[in-house]
Amino acid sequence: MYNKSDIELKVAEFLLQIKAIKLQPNNPFTWASGWKSPIYCDNRITLSHPQVRTFIRQKLAQLIQEEFGSVDVIAGVATAGIPQGVLVAQELGLPFIYVRSKAKEHGTGSLIEGEVVEGQRVVVIEDLISTGKSSLQAVDALRKAGLSVAGLAAIFTYGFEQADENFAAAKCRFQTLSSYGALIDYAAEHSIIAKSEMELLSKWRLNPAEWGQGQALTSES
Repeated sequence: MYNKSDIELKVAEFLLQIKAIKLQPNNPFTWASGWKSPIYCDNRITLSHPQVRTFIRQKLAQLIQEEFGSVDVIAGVATAGIPQGVLVAQELGLPFIYVRSKAKEHGTGSLIEGEVVEGQRVVVIEDLISTGKSSLQAVDALRKAGLSVAGLAAIFTYGFEQADENFAAAKCRFQTLSSYGALIDYAAEHSIIAKSEMELLSKWRLNPAEWGQGQALTSES
């Protein structure tokens, strides 16, 4: 039986343990978008840790079977979703394809790599969901190629409302192994972050675009 809450916390534990996720509420990171963030997530690091890599592979495969049923092919999203997708496809004994960030500028000009069979039912694999924009570009490419997208599965989501709205608008279901909420719950319970930092972490997800812009980031007076 797939116990979502237990898996969410275990994945959060692993990601913090191997420093795939770093929390710095009072010394925030700057994302490529320019957003200030108290969290930085790089799930590529999971690939260097066999125990974590195996757990994530198995649980993503289980999630797909539980949530999406029978599928014909697994598709990874370039670049970080490619290795995760390969692992999941191997676990399920399914073909694998991947979607490039942009079409080749030479040769066939392909946007999708691998054998694409029109009408196949596909689940898309990502490592991380923020706004969902790049993930949904891949979903759109697969649909235009004639595949039926059952949904998308990822390791982690920040839980932004914008992502929920974007996926709903695209009529694409998505599921993740863990989430920002589960991560904060685990970090607080195990004293990984101070109580004084909890308010900062909570406020960030409510308004990530403006959080930390022109204001003091400490929650203490």
